Amino acid sequence: MPLYEYYCADCRTKFEVRRPMREADATVACKQCDSERTSRVLSLFATINSSSSTSSVASEGMAGRGCCGGGSCGCRH
Repeated sequence: MPLYEYYCADCRTKFEVRRPMREADATVACKQCDSERTSRVLSLFATINSSSSTSSVASEGMAGRGCCGGGSCGCRH
């Protein structure tokens, strides 16, 4: 079962919930304050290429939280 990350607009915390893919966008109560003003966010994850022993980080590339991974923002992966 996948692990999803959510953001609470009321208490401004992020939390994770393990749930079926079909329920990924369903309403979920915040674990900190029980608010239902939550939304799913895209999480960062790393990949490792076993053939070349390199790794990269994929990000959502939205709202100033990271680039697209192509280095266009000047970062080096």
